[in-house]
Amino acid sequence: MENILVFGAAGQLGQCLKKVALSSGITSIVFLPEAKANILNEALLSQVFEQYKPTHIINCAAYTAVDKAEDDIEQARSVNKTGGKNLAAQCKAHGTIMVHISTDFVFSGDTSTLLTENDATEPISIYGLTKLEGEHDIVATLPEHYIIRTSWLYSEYGNNFVKTMLKLGAERDELKIIADQIGTPTYAIDLAAAILKIITSNSGNYGIYHYSNEGVTSWYDFAKGIFDLSGTQVKAFPIRTSEYPTRAKRPAFSVMDKAKIKETFSLEIPYWRDSLIVCLNALEAAK
Repeated sequence: MENILVFGAAGQLGQCLKKVALSSGITSIVFLPEAKANILNEALLSQVFEQYKPTHIINCAAYTAVDKAEDDIEQARSVNKTGGKNLAAQCKAHGTIMVHISTDFVFSGDTSTLLTENDATEPISIYGLTKLEGEHDIVATLPEHYIIRTSWLYSEYGNNFVKTMLKLGAERDELKIIADQIGTPTYAIDLAAAILKIITSNSGNYGIYHYSNEGVTSWYDFAKGIFDLSGTQVKAFPIRTSEYPTRAKRPAFSVMDKAKIKETFSLEIPYWRDSLIVCLNALEAAK
């Protein structure tokens, strides 16, 4: 039986992994408390690996404050690059397989074709750059890795676009939403299920993979879907990125090709709107 350690367990994806593991009957998975999961403390990591002797780890820990990262480069690089390398080094020393979560922000977003794992990376933000640096260090350190790039992550847990839109939609009469950034939302429950399927498959098909829900949309249309499906009465207006300047640049088009992960692990990926309905129902049930 696999012995799985989860780093970044308190975050959105970590909480989704806990929910999916419970519903799937996977018990040999440890969600490390923050005090034991500091990926920048090499001595502590060594102790954790010695204690649990994991067959797999899942690294959900990341610096994800995209705009803040532009002025907090050292900390973003420490977590996204050095932290990933530290974990890879421990995996190498202990014969552990690593699952690492990366991002569509490793791409520039200046193309309108589906992005494959072999396409050139050219991040346009510090967040994207440091996540790519983390990828490179893991690849160079540990052959037994699964790096999964994902996009527009949301769920009933943590802070995310869906919960923000529901909150703002209830407070305001109208909202302006960016309509010229195109991508695909990812329900973190679906991603968690995919990760656990990859681990339990014991396939050995290591490498970089892309995972998001199926379909293509804009932030504006994503928001419209949230409002329509939840019955939120708010007027939404599409705007250009230039009308809502941010500290960090975002990819204009980051729709990823999922053919590799679907074929390798026989995954059926839900359409983004169908998964949004599941999430909205879960949020309603939790009220």
